[in-house]
Amino acid sequence: MNVYMKMVMDWVLTTLVLVAAAAIDGARGDTTVTGTVFCDQCKDGQFDTLDYPLGGVRILLACPGENGQYTVVREETTNWLGAYTASFPGTSDMGGCRAQVADDGQGCGAVVGPAQDFRLSLKMFDSQMYTVDPLVSQPDVPSPLCLSLATPFPSLPPPSYLPLTPSQQQPPVSPPMTELPALPPPITELLPMPPLPPLPPLPPMPTQPFFESSACPYQMWMMAQHRCYWMLDPELKVELVFGSLASTIYGPNITLRQSIIGIGDPYQTLLREGTTALLNAYTSTQFVYQPDDIVRRLNWALTDGTSQQLLMAALRFIKANSGQTGNTTCKFSVCT
Repeated sequence: MNVYMKMVMDWVLTTLVLVAAAAIDGARGDTTVTGTVFCDQCKDGQFDTLDYPLGGVRILLACPGENGQYTVVREETTNWLGAYTASFPGTSDMGGCRAQVADDGQGCGAVVGPAQDFRLSLKMFDSQMYTVDPLVSQPDVPSPLCLSLATPFPSLPPPSYLPLTPSQQQPPVSPPMTELPALPPPITELLPMPPLPPLPPLPPMPTQPFFESSACPYQMWMMAQHRCYWMLDPELKVELVFGSLASTIYGPNITLRQSIIGIGDPYQTLLREGTTALLNAYTSTQFVYQPDDIVRRLNWALTDGTSQQLLMAALRFIKANSGQTGNTTCKFSVCT
């Protein structure tokens, strides 16, 4: 049995194990809260051209108590995409809760934007999801570039010409004639030129399925002939991609290249399939998941920490990476 067939058998066995685990384990209710944070450089409360997501920002989640005073119930930190996710056991009503950027000078300035309320966006069976409008952090003063974006350039007045009277008009003055030097004799024979060094070979360019629907399992991403499709640096740390929670569980030094070959417990399976889904999302705009959605789903499963949630999240990624979700195939060709 060759290496490719062995990898295919491993993927099939992993899928069967996940399906069996999902069928055996029972469902448990959860409440998820998700949102984003960005730097509002123009201090206008809107996401403009100069604004950007804020990673590593501390978020406070607070709910009203019996006396009406808000009490912090959870702290979260945004990932490199500026997104945060919190999971709570049960399905209690959290409609009166709020999210706020911590007032400790993090982000792009010391000015923190207003708190935002939780909004119930999905409730199905024993699970529910709340979303929060984008939170902002602002500098002390707006960026000087904001004025140029908001105010058009002033139009210059047409040039004014002073008409000259006939008496004021002067005849053109010709420059004095000087004798030009004699030209050298023409060159009849060209000197031989040394040969140019050969151009360096261009790196292999893939046939990018960027605007096509494509989904490839992790076995395809591991092959050397498909390395040209990696839109992310294989040596990029998992911590920078999936956030501090993933760094705590998997370690601060694991890279994307190492995570995609992980085989073992549910944690390794989830990271492998999550990394594969992220690579598919960056390669094909028609992939079923967007990058921020993949990061949020993986952190949601890690926050819960139960085998059921880990396996269920990994199973969803496996179906998407294999093309079952979205009914597509892998559009890779050999990198030459």
